[in-house]
Amino acid sequence: MSECRCRFCGAHLTLTFADLGMSPLSNAYLDEGGLHRMEPYYPLHARVCDNCWLVQVDAFESPEVLFGDYAYFSSYADNWLRHARAYVQAMIHRFDLSAKSHVVEIASNDGYLLQYFRQAEIPVLGIEPARNIAAVAEKKGVRTLCRFFGSDIARQLVADGQRADLLLGNNVLAHVPDLNDFVAGLKILLKPRGVITLEFPHLLRLIADNQFDTIYHEHFSYFSLLTVQQVLDRHGLSLFDVEELPTHGGSLRIFARHAEMTLPQATGHVERIKTIERIAGLDQPRVYGAFAMHVRESKRALLECFIGIKRAGKTIVGYGAAAKGNTLFNYCGIGSDFIDYVADRSPHKQGRFLPGSHLPVVAPEKISETRPDYVLILPWNLQHEIIEQMSHIRQWGGRFMVPIPTIQVLP
Repeated sequence: MSECRCRFCGAHLTLTFADLGMSPLSNAYLDEGGLHRMEPYYPLHARVCDNCWLVQVDAFESPEVLFGDYAYFSSYADNWLRHARAYVQAMIHRFDLSAKSHVVEIASNDGYLLQYFRQAEIPVLGIEPARNIAAVAEKKGVRTLCRFFGSDIARQLVADGQRADLLLGNNVLAHVPDLNDFVAGLKILLKPRGVITLEFPHLLRLIADNQFDTIYHEHFSYFSLLTVQQVLDRHGLSLFDVEELPTHGGSLRIFARHAEMTLPQATGHVERIKTIERIAGLDQPRVYGAFAMHVRESKRALLECFIGIKRAGKTIVGYGAAAKGNTLFNYCGIGSDFIDYVADRSPHKQGRFLPGSHLPVVAPEKISETRPDYVLILPWNLQHEIIEQMSHIRQWGGRFMVPIPTIQVLP
């Protein structure tokens, strides 16, 4: 996003959405040796385009650096696996997918979703840029191309006869610095009667629920349906349906086809969501300006709460070494003076340290050993699952906390 121009429409960016100061890359977890080396920090300043209303951050690192070796494995989130299984069943039924169909997933991670299409004997291809994660998918039997997706890769796949009946991408659209090339690739790879589904966190929910911790460098863009429709229209794709999802604090699943096609028929859901967004002011600058004030107040409230807890001689640990937690800690200046450690189920994160705060990541069993007074749930969108998993903290009077929309101790 050179010279502060919009990565979609090219307009000059002058409006601030949220300035979160300087921060390291949210998924740049450290080993012990990294604690003694210089750690790069970058401005984390989200702006909004007053022409197309795309919220976006500057691209300081290439996708190869950000995603070439990645620490997030989808299969360690049980609720996400349930979400994936339900999606597969719904798509097979809705679009009559069979062994003659071809399903392609962009940013397919460790095969968490495509494995269910394979179980239904539907041919699949995953496109996953992270080498370590693509290797895990291959071991599951999910055919995976280890590349970054764009128009060039799409043309190569078309030349190899691999166009998609169903082309999907879950939580990838936000991670794309060259938005126009990515969507152009979708158009190229889709069969004439094919369908695209994309899931992404809904900007409306980010604003309404003060989800500022979901802003980090790996998320280049933040979308409303108003903006997504503009992006698809430019590249010859047409929205025909949208669903609201509870995932990631509130997401949209959009359905698109070639603009020149009339089937599947459009539903009324697209216009309904767009109307809701307009009523909420997502096409007006005042809403975006007000968000920055809410963010600053949330920081003050969190620090006041933590200071009171520590002065009372109580202990706090974190649960879930999520990227959003790293944004929270670095923006609020929280480290070992407040949090003893962060527990996480993923063995790929255990034994490492959070970027910026340098808090150690440990196995969840550590919580039973140390018996903290408070457990701060960093992936607050998974709080019900985590509370169920960690309900035993009540044995010693431990309590859960969530930081969003503002810090609160759960009853």
